[in-house]
Amino acid sequence: MKKLIKPKPAGHESGPAARNAGPGRLIVAVYGVFALAASARAAFQIATKFDDAPLAYLLSAFAAIVYIVATVSLARSGRTAYKVSVAAVSVELAGVLAVGLFGLLDPAALPDDTVWSNFGQGYGYVPLLLPLVGLWWLYKHRNRQHA
Repeated sequence: MKKLIKPKPAGHESGPAARNAGPGRLIVAVYGVFALAASARAAFQIATKFDDAPLAYLLSAFAAIVYIVATVSLARSGRTAYKVSVAAVSVELAGVLAVGLFGLLDPAALPDDTVWSNFGQGYGYVPLLLPLVGLWWLYKHRNRQHA
């Protein structure tokens, strides 16, 4: 008699080794909060005062998109989601560093804050620390990206 093996449902993870389980869920949740906060901030800024600081508000919208992509890809399983997560979190880190440095070098260029201004100072520097934690977590789970 042949033993039947039931396939796991899509997205099902077994054990604590999964990238999006355990502490990974907390990382996904924080990214989700930032996706919501950045999206709401960008939408408000663009809708109400876009002419005041268009570059800053477009950067806020870009940050929102990066946080959304990171949240979704970190929450999903599979090799493609892993690669998208690494890319999104890397773009986030580059963005925080670039916008933070740009704001220091030319404060007049960004007359209003973005999520990434002053290296995320307005958000308790979480935008600077979060991609470092995210990349560490992804690196730790690099051999399990298919899970």
